[in-house]
Amino acid sequence: MNNTSQTIRVGLFFVLGLALAWITFESLNGGHLFKSQGYTLVAGFANLKGLKTGDEVRMAGVKVGAVQLTRLAPHRVEALLIIDPGTKIPADAVASVEQSSLLGSNYLGVTFGTPGNTLLKDGDEISTKATVDMSEVISQLGTLGSKLEQVIGDIGKSMGTGGENGNLFQRLDKLVTENGPKITQTVSNLQDITAKIKNGEGTMGKLVNDSKMHDDLVASVNEIKLAAADARTFLGDTKGIVADVKSGKGTLGVLLYDDATANSLKTSLANLRDVSDKLNSGKGTLGKLISDDTLYLSVQSTMKKADRALDGLGDQGPITAVGVVAGKLF
Repeated sequence: MNNTSQTIRVGLFFVLGLALAWITFESLNGGHLFKSQGYTLVAGFANLKGLKTGDEVRMAGVKVGAVQLTRLAPHRVEALLIIDPGTKIPADAVASVEQSSLLGSNYLGVTFGTPGNTLLKDGDEISTKATVDMSEVISQLGTLGSKLEQVIGDIGKSMGTGGENGNLFQRLDKLVTENGPKITQTVSNLQDITAKIKNGEGTMGKLVNDSKMHDDLVASVNEIKLAAADARTFLGDTKGIVADVKSGKGTLGVLLYDDATANSLKTSLANLRDVSDKLNSGKGTLGKLISDDTLYLSVQSTMKKADRALDGLGDQGPITAVGVVAGKLF
């Protein structure tokens, strides 16, 4: 009887030991004791941030695998993932190290990717992205706290009692006390100015309150714009004319840039000057008519003779009169 009880106890301890061993192995290997191991993927990171063997691989919060091992690779670290055989992951899915709690428990999160895209297969590498590390955030918060403490200390020093001129509030009180009348006068002047503007006094007041002056001002501005547009048009036309002249177009362009025309003009001016010099010196028939009064006196004498001949015609006939006039003149 005693042997039988002892045998039963030993058998129970053996079964219990097997159960504990199975539970331990299940916990360490992500529950893949008697199931198919699935397929493997490689995820490369600059820093695993505490991800370790046995951590879960989750998709939308659902466990789809586990981290089989972590290893160093050239210029990065890699996590070898075991994915459940029934889980299909698209090639554009992205993996990242996520933190499940503030105590430092991490898992590998995988996005869904694009439905219908090519699926990852055994041995492929999944795309990854870096995430914020809570330790880095806490470190930055500590640095920020130090800077804030320094700023608060500086503010405290400026508001404190140190310095020859007292603290900040004392200097402000002194400034207001010394310039109080000036500040009061300035505020009063501003009130007077705003009251005048409100009542329509002065140019500013009329501009603010008189719509007609506003309309006139707008019309004047529009006229100035039109004048400016006309001026731009005039300048454009002037530039065109200058360009034509420079290129030898038109009468002025020919005169300025055509050597043959310029020489002809010079010759004509020289001839005209020569003719005027001859006229001025009394040369030629026209010069004598202009400068010599002999012809004028001869004509005047002839006219006098004609007058006397006409006076002596009397009642003589036309033929006789013509003969008499001819005899008098010649």
